[in-house]
Amino acid sequence: MTSSDKKCNNCGGSSFVQAMDFVNLRPMDKKMTLGTEKIYTVCLDCGEVVSIKVKNPEKLMK
Repeated sequence: MTSSDKKCNNCGGSSFVQAMDFVNLRPMDKKMTLGTEKIYTVCLDCGEVVSIKVKNPEKLMK
């Protein structure tokens, strides 16, 4: 699915941006690991977060 095919479920908008959070996601039992960044896809029309994914899922493996 290309970004031109996406539609926001909240408002029907089709303009999106990808953004990252400063707090990494890490396994609960590995407090000292750096973890991995979260990538958010956000609707530019209403601000709805339409997806969240992790940049490097292998960093969450035990």
